[in-house]
Amino acid sequence: MTLFRAKYIYHDIYEITGAALERRGILLLLADLDNTLVPYGVPLPDEKLKAWRDDLTAHGVTLFILSNNRHESRPRLFAQGLDVPYIGHAGKPKSPSFHKAMERLGVTREQTAIVGDQIFTDVLGGNRAGVSTILVEPIRLAGNPGRYLRYAAEWPFRLLSGRGAKL
Repeated sequence: MTLFRAKYIYHDIYEITGAALERRGILLLLADLDNTLVPYGVPLPDEKLKAWRDDLTAHGVTLFILSNNRHESRPRLFAQGLDVPYIGHAGKPKSPSFHKAMERLGVTREQTAIVGDQIFTDVLGGNRAGVSTILVEPIRLAGNPGRYLRYAAEWPFRLLSGRGAKL
């Protein structure tokens, strides 16, 4: 049951500050792309997202996109636009991509967190890899009936996650 519970829960990524991550000793923030950083289909980062990345960087935190997107160009082009490292087709919730990202950046599990909008990929994968898990609300559900079903199945685990626990 605890594998499906996030340690921290926020409305969106913008509630997560570089200062808060720095206080917790987090040097690497893995981030899901679609419905976490931007809505599905948004091709490039906007200025607000770049400013958030800059806040993380100013506090010694590297943002790293960890996306399950099967189209290699999607996470690559977005990560290039944001000037951050990435792994596409990450295979979350399996943990090898988490370990690969930590190895690339030379950080430990204790220095790593993941932020994502899905329990069964982002949170489960992060917990399996032994990193701190941060759950955010999905940006937009519209457009795909399967998303409604997936989020409905996740609802009990969202209720059990770390609401009120702040970084």
